[in-house]
Amino acid sequence: MNDKKNVLRDKSFTFAVRTVNLYKYIIANKAEYVLSKQLLRSGTSIGANVREAQNAESRADFIHKLGIAQKETDETLYWLELLTETDFLSEPEFVSMQNDATELMKIIRSIILTVKTNKNSVNNS
Repeated sequence: MNDKKNVLRDKSFTFAVRTVNLYKYIIANKAEYVLSKQLLRSGTSIGANVREAQNAESRADFIHKLGIAQKETDETLYWLELLTETDFLSEPEFVSMQNDATELMKIIRSIILTVKTNKNSVNNS
């Protein structure tokens, strides 16, 4: 069994749990069902695509799956912004989720760039 920590996997899963809990809060306390469902879909998709990337069939597939995770993270930020601007989320709720999503985005981008750089250096050898 591999006990090595996978920061992206752990953080994306934790973010998915937070997204589910935020979704439950919004539908229960704000009676908003459409925007929050979009948030639920994109916010939980990040971790699912990270998991898929771990089982990628090739380096290109790995980069592609993480690219999808990156897009889902950006979409999640959009829904968070929209929910905040329409008064379904408070500023502190928004900032907390935004900080986590931004951190995920930075990690994903860094991994993609590193893999692409390593791929290029291998091809140029």
